[in-house]
Amino acid sequence: MNVSIFDLDNTLYAPERELFSLIDVRINRYMCEVVGIPAAQVDGLRRDYWQKYGVTLGGLMRHYQVDPEDYLEYVHDVDVQARLCPDPALRAALSALDGLKVVFTNGSRGHAERVLEALGLGDQFSAIFDIRVADYRPKPYADPYHAVLRHLGAQGSQCVMVEDSLPNLKTAKELGMSTVLVGSGEAAPYVDARASCAEQAANWLRSRP
Repeated sequence: MNVSIFDLDNTLYAPERELFSLIDVRINRYMCEVVGIPAAQVDGLRRDYWQKYGVTLGGLMRHYQVDPEDYLEYVHDVDVQARLCPDPALRAALSALDGLKVVFTNGSRGHAERVLEALGLGDQFSAIFDIRVADYRPKPYADPYHAVLRHLGAQGSQCVMVEDSLPNLKTAKELGMSTVLVGSGEAAPYVDARASCAEQAANWLRSRP
């Protein structure tokens, strides 16, 4: 088995598209308008929750008993089509890539489906694994990685992880996966290859022995 595992946001499309900035605004609004947290506390709480729980949702569930499904629906209610458009070059690169291709994201399945549709990639992936795969526990914790591997019936050594996040790649490497860093960030010893974009990553995957 040969499995290519792609992150979604800022990996399959360039961060310059600033789609995630729309989600950031929605997260802040949710914390203020739905949860009732004073606006002055939002940034500090988000930093604290990211450090302790990996995502804002983890802290809101633990400290404010937020319904995760309500949160996911609210924060991903953004105009994806306004920021993304079909990417024929990436589509061609993915189409030429052998083996299983899946998406593994800390976002929601609905958001992933909308992003893939906007990029013209809706039929290129056999599965989407979202934040629900390990009871809302996000990457880079190992639990969702193990859950994905169980669903795939695969070993880490059979997989390549394509990501823009170094912490997420570190966990992948610890589980035996090969790793590809997308973007211009500084590399690390656990990164096997660098790629400027997802298309380049897919072409690298196709050419590797």
